Amino acid sequence: MSENEKKTTAPAENADTEKTGKAETKENKTEKKPEKLDDKGLTAKGKENEAIEAAMEKEAEEEDDGDLILEDNRVSIDMTPENSVFKRSPSGLVSLTLTNPDGKVEEFERVVAVRCFPVTNPDEFVSIREPDSKKKGRGKEIGMIRYMSSMPKETQELLNEELSRRYFTPEIMKITSMKEKFGYSYWDVETTAGKVTFVLNNPFHNIRVLEDESVFINDIDGNCFKIPDINKLDAQSVRKIEIYL
Repeated sequence: MSENEKKTTAPAENADTEKTGKAETKENKTEKKPEKLDDKGLTAKGKENEAIEAAMEKEAEEEDDGDLILEDNRVSIDMTPENSVFKRSPSGLVSLTLTNPDGKVEEFERVVAVRCFPVTNPDEFVSIREPDSKKKGRGKEIGMIRYMSSMPKETQELLNEELSRRYFTPEIMKITSMKEKFGYSYWDVETTAGKVTFVLNNPFHNIRVLEDESVFINDIDGNCFKIPDINKLDAQSVRKIEIYL
């Protein structure tokens, strides 16, 4: 290599070395400072990890609480004349004295009766429950009466009286008019309880025909109406409802 070439190369090499040195010096200057520690000796990252762990522990505790709640749920029992005594309380409510399988006797100042199959089997599978409340929510099931006919006559009369109030079902004798508007159908009918107007949001779903040709209609408010025999309605009434049958 000639002397001129050596002179030209040398400054370039010196320049590269100088740049590298400056870069290293700059990198040293921008080196991260150690993170500050709090009173517990935790960095910001450590605090974040601690918060995550605390949240996980809280979630686990809530799951455990749920398990305990499930354990506290009472077990429904088969109710018979031998273990269940129903009476009318002084305040006019239905009360219950129940003897559990372990021999423990419980007194319920008020109970409510609910039909599991109010349309198809109204006198079978009658659920006896605690009343609903704002504090406890939906009342828990105490027991189940398989057949109402298995209970004493006075018990049947008492419970049927309560069930009749809960499942009041007027019979439709005539359909005066039926109009559809904005996806709802509006009905004017004459029933055993007088003239009634009700609304259905889905007639094909809320009008049911049973094997004995009786018809049950459930309106938008949860009320139930019955047509004992569709063939006994007048011709105009039949034309208004037959499309949904």
